[in-house]
Amino acid sequence: MVDTNWRRLLRRAVLGKEGLADPDWPVDHVPRSERRDLLSISAVLLGFVFFAGTMWSGAEVGAALGMERTFTVMAVGYAILGVYVATLCLVAARAGLTTVLLARYTFGSAGAKWADLLLGGTQVGWFGVTIPMVAGPTAAYLGVTDPTLVAAITLLWGVLHLSSAYVGYEGMEKLSFVAVPVLFVVGVVSIWLAAGDVGGLDALVHVAGEPGTTMTFGAAVTVVVGTFVSGGTQAPNWARFAQNSRVAFWAGLVAFLFGNGFLFVSGAVGGAVYDVTPAGDLYAVLAAQGLATVGLVALILNIWTTNDNSAYAFGVAGSEAFGYDRKRPFVLAGGVVGIALALLGASGLLVPWLNVLGTYVPPLGGVVIADFLVRWRLRVPRMDDVSFAVLRPVPVAAYVLGCLGAVLTAGSVVPGVAAPSLLPGIPALNGIVVAIVAHLLGHYALERTGIATTHDVAPDATYTHE
Repeated sequence: MVDTNWRRLLRRAVLGKEGLADPDWPVDHVPRSERRDLLSISAVLLGFVFFAGTMWSGAEVGAALGMERTFTVMAVGYAILGVYVATLCLVAARAGLTTVLLARYTFGSAGAKWADLLLGGTQVGWFGVTIPMVAGPTAAYLGVTDPTLVAAITLLWGVLHLSSAYVGYEGMEKLSFVAVPVLFVVGVVSIWLAAGDVGGLDALVHVAGEPGTTMTFGAAVTVVVGTFVSGGTQAPNWARFAQNSRVAFWAGLVAFLFGNGFLFVSGAVGGAVYDVTPAGDLYAVLAAQGLATVGLVALILNIWTTNDNSAYAFGVAGSEAFGYDRKRPFVLAGGVVGIALALLGASGLLVPWLNVLGTYVPPLGGVVIADFLVRWRLRVPRMDDVSFAVLRPVPVAAYVLGCLGAVLTAGSVVPGVAAPSLLPGIPALNGIVVAIVAHLLGHYALERTGIATTHDVAPDATYTHE
């Protein structure tokens, strides 16, 4: 029989695809009595990554590049995402802490506020980008083309998503447990139908992309990483419950390499095979396969149970960042901004938004990983035994340099704002590598020599350990 606390964890894993830790859990190191095995943590993280937006971004990449290049992009992108998230999960299990609390060790008590704002703030944009993923298909299914009516449907879905975050999760919990298996079945059936329509698996692999596409290999890899890098950076919120760091690492790798990869390829197959307008429109692909009704139901269930938690995530982030004891004002404020973005045309911003996430979030995780491997050597003192510095300048500078490395690789600060393209390679990977190297150099040159500020640890401190 699953105990009450584990039910709550499982619920948050399914509902909390891009969210923060459950507020019912104490803000402290997870005790050994609450730790879980590989099967349990893997199941939780697989439920966490099953999100229809991954299929949608896969459809856009598949339509642009064709299947051969898409498979190569996936191999590189998911190697980066999988190892990145799995290592963060390893650190979280060792410390027994959420992402925000790990950031306190790395950046300081005030520096951690930036991590909170970044990971929570990105959810405002995510909320706005994903509302049209269900509003557009709803309008198409009902045959609605009038812009005013489409805007009304968008507003309605935005309010519904926001209302469940404001009121609670009990009803959405039941929908979530339906949505995950439905989405899996839809993905399998979509791949099978696409292979049949194109003439078999061999023909499917050789489907070409759009002639003259502007999507580069590096940009496509950044999309792959961006599909879940924000959520993956928050995977420690669940991985902290793993029995040990090995369990956490393999659970994270399985979920983000195979689970998320399955959804991406199922979307990519449809996007590459079917000539729909706009290219890569997931719902148009499902409709072309005769899956309009079941596809719409799956999208509604899955995106709603993601977006209400995105709203809750920026509510939590706002209340923590500003030291306010109520989340609802931040839920409402962020929700209003997100709905406004949706009404202003966020439906075409999924790939640009994923590029932003893939540029600015990975360096944050890179610094946390480097810090816990080098500064703490995975021997983490308990929070009560640490006098936290307000700001640790070395990790903060390393994060900024990591972002600069990603920007100078991507050739843009944000989509539409150009920057010099000085570095070869992949923005997300370069951001992580630069952040890690900068932190290592800064730690040994400045922190170990006493030049830069860091935390004070009590001489008789107790440590989390396996």
